Amino acid sequence: MANTPFYFVSLLLLLGAISAFHQQVVAVKPVPSLKLNSHILQESITKQVNDDPNAGWEATMNPRFANYTVGQFKHILGVKPTPQKDLESIPLITHPKLSKLPTSFDARTAWPQCSTIGRILEKSYKNSQNFLVLMFQGHCGSCWAFGAVEALSDRFCIHFGMNISLSANDLVACCGFMCGSGCDGGYPIYAWRYFVHHGVVTEECDPYFDDIGCSHPGCEPAYPTPKCVRKCVNKNQLWRNSKHYGVSAYRISSDPDSIMAEIYKNGPVEVAFTVYEDFAHYKSGVYKHVTGDVMGGHAVKLIGWGTSDSGEDYWLLANQWNRGWGDDGYFMIRRGTNECGIEDDVVAGLPSTKNLVREVAIADTAADASV
Repeated sequence: MANTPFYFVSLLLLLGAISAFHQQVVAVKPVPSLKLNSHILQESITKQVNDDPNAGWEATMNPRFANYTVGQFKHILGVKPTPQKDLESIPLITHPKLSKLPTSFDARTAWPQCSTIGRILEKSYKNSQNFLVLMFQGHCGSCWAFGAVEALSDRFCIHFGMNISLSANDLVACCGFMCGSGCDGGYPIYAWRYFVHHGVVTEECDPYFDDIGCSHPGCEPAYPTPKCVRKCVNKNQLWRNSKHYGVSAYRISSDPDSIMAEIYKNGPVEVAFTVYEDFAHYKSGVYKHVTGDVMGGHAVKLIGWGTSDSGEDYWLLANQWNRGWGDDGYFMIRRGTNECGIEDDVVAGLPSTKNLVREVAIADTAADASV
């Protein structure tokens, strides 16, 4: 390459850079400030989608984003493209095609004992102190963390019979530069590596910092990343004892059959994809991009698949935008065509037994004391 003309070398480097991000969430072009201040929901987009006989899905003016500007909407899309050099060091799992794979699958019905699989963030629950806790992503680009802890929580139930909710706040606040930039976005695969090296505490120990959501004053233009405290809100619990670990972190091949086999064997996975303006308007049906500019990268939990009445294959996913968005918080997206890059960035890991022996021993001690 010593005698290669400089312009040719530059071209090769440019092509290499483009290739490196080809299989990742697309880079987002700067949006003019005028558009950033306009409303994300547009009647014209709703009409264009609903008037298109080939759209395959229904659009609406979702109340979830009734007061959101484009700039605010972009901020909750918190997935950063993983650099190619980092991807090369992450195991890539390819499953052989399984002859027994069903034509449709829903993790909620496959593992009905696991209540976390069907939980959408708006759902409330009571903690150990009998306080009602409401779950919201809020006005923070933490989707990368929620998709990860939700899928790992499901896998603890599927593999070990434990119904636990793990803490997105632990990831957002404490993973630091390893995972990205907290509320300003992160890398899904590094959330799974954090599980392996540092573990993650329960939601009961470290609740999400924004328990109100972005319907109150003070959350505009965005929330800053919360501070890492490393103390359970319940002073009777120890941070280190509340940690739950992963035993592995890996990517799954973009082949749909491989993705389906992973879910069928091990449970829900985390996926990242590119969001366009029209996605904010999704109500029902099998989504595919129809109109609008790129807004950013988003991470969600993939829980199943199927085929619509019209014969279109789809993925079934749980979102973090509350039940006021989409189909009661869920959505379907076209399967097998890599719609919006949905099949390019699938990550997961397996739960570890580390620290579980301690947890069982503590529970047994408490039970003996109550006798």
